[in-house]
Amino acid sequence: MANEPSKPNFSNVQSGAGTTAPPPPKADFGNVAAGVDSTAKVVAPKTYTVAKGDSLSKISKHLYGNANRWKEIFEANRDQLENPDLIQPGQILKLPADAGPNA
Repeated sequence: MANEPSKPNFSNVQSGAGTTAPPPPKADFGNVAAGVDSTAKVVAPKTYTVAKGDSLSKISKHLYGNANRWKEIFEANRDQLENPDLIQPGQILKLPADAGPNA
């Protein structure tokens, strides 16, 4: 297997023993800014704090322009309301996510 013309000859290559290459530079992440890009709309839950004299229909009329939407508020707060007629001043009610004057 003499020196074949189609193959390279590496017989005279020496190792790099005894020489030290400088370490590669470290990545600099000092200018990286955190953030999130999303097309999703972030909606904070809306709440209403019950005032003295409030009823669910009065709250509904005030917020939505329709007193008959009181049932939506009641359903959104079933975890804390057993009776729609027994709300207390200072109580914080969750408002339905799709609530609005025309919802």
